[in-house]
Amino acid sequence: VQLQASGGGLVQAGGSLRLSCTASGRTFSNYAVGWFRQAPGKEREFVATSNWNGRTYYADAVKGRFTISRGSAGNTQYLQMNSLKPEDTAVYYCAAGDWRTTSEAYSYWGQGTQVTVSS
Repeated sequence: VQLQASGGGLVQAGGSLRLSCTASGRTFSNYAVGWFRQAPGKEREFVATSNWNGRTYYADAVKGRFTISRGSAGNTQYLQMNSLKPEDTAVYYCAAGDWRTTSEAYSYWGQGTQVTVSS
């Protein structure tokens, strides 16, 4: 599964961005799609995940602000990020694999998209 993450950019604190993760050549059926992020000098951390039947789980740091949804074609997933904070600044990655919060559970990764939130 080849994944393409997009939608990052520069936004002011309190603003919103929507990230997209698109699978090439197939749908996300039977895969969970997870989002992770890595800030400079920090380890990659779990953000959110959605399994094949739409069940979602969010990290406490983003709960209530970020929302995962799937596109109708089944090969795109979105991460809607609202009320962004400077501490959300990171490279965001999407991944496909098992419905877990650890990066090791995901076998397929996109290339990452930069999100920068200015104060």
